[in-house]
Amino acid sequence: MEWIRTHLLRQCRKLTDMVPIAYVLAFAIITVGTLGWSAAIKAVPFLYSGEEEGLPGFEMMLWQYLGFTGIWVAMLFALALPPANRRIFRDILPNGRGNSLMGILLGILGGFATNAICILISWLKHDIGLSLANFEALKLLMLYGAVFVQSGAEEIICRQYLYEKFRRRYQSPLAAIIFSAAFFGALHIFNPGITPLAMTQIVLVAIIFTLMVYYFDALWAAMFFHTTWNFTQNFFFGCPNSGIVSAYSLFKLDAAATGPFFDPVFGVEGSIGASAILAVLLVAMIVYAKTRGLEGQDLWADLDAPRMAEQSAGTSGGGGKHFA
Repeated sequence: MEWIRTHLLRQCRKLTDMVPIAYVLAFAIITVGTLGWSAAIKAVPFLYSGEEEGLPGFEMMLWQYLGFTGIWVAMLFALALPPANRRIFRDILPNGRGNSLMGILLGILGGFATNAICILISWLKHDIGLSLANFEALKLLMLYGAVFVQSGAEEIICRQYLYEKFRRRYQSPLAAIIFSAAFFGALHIFNPGITPLAMTQIVLVAIIFTLMVYYFDALWAAMFFHTTWNFTQNFFFGCPNSGIVSAYSLFKLDAAATGPFFDPVFGVEGSIGASAILAVLLVAMIVYAKTRGLEGQDLWADLDAPRMAEQSAGTSGGGGKHFA
């Protein structure tokens, strides 16, 4: 037990950073936020009746994604009120590194490109058929904002709150990366059409998002990559996103067959081709970080005596690094 405390755990750890406790707290925040938003919106009936059934496709999808607003509110309280968590709040603030306009643009580009490549190949192979359905720029922009609410909520839960709690507990950043990615995967375990391959890919992309925070201090980039990833699948191309099909999209799916880059039920995320693209992206990020000497950001370095000793000896790096 003493060896574990000395070699695996950090001195700055908190009891609530233990994996099962942190998971329960994260789930509680999600639950409180969801129920709180539902109660609040039902108190304003002229805005929304609380019933999505029967709404036109655009309004139904808009309200479904805006339903994650309560999680943002609950999460911000969870970060701002306990003194031990206030340092985590820094991850979401502008920092001149990854949380910058460049980080946002790279996130948007990554989220669109990884999906568009899979869709384009599937269309060229005639695994899918697409036709133009709705071209209403304002509605699509509003939906992108709503998707940001949903995707951003998942990011602040997994890549901000949980990742930083596990980073505070364990000396190895790999433990924080794996444990936070596992929770993200668990959030999708009941999605329609989930398969082992799809679950593997969800965890893989969660690791990519976490490495954006670890290497580049870029929570914003992860948020916008995640947002654009979901929006491109669901609302741009009209394909399933994690097994969920949108009732409103720019294009609509006329035909779909199983192919190397597309699964008819789960969408791009259920394909071996998309997994390969994400694996290449993951390796590229690690290689880039290693060749540039990026050692990863650590919010807790100054609170952890072993880490401080390593830093004084010149064996450990500190803050996050810039995007090139």
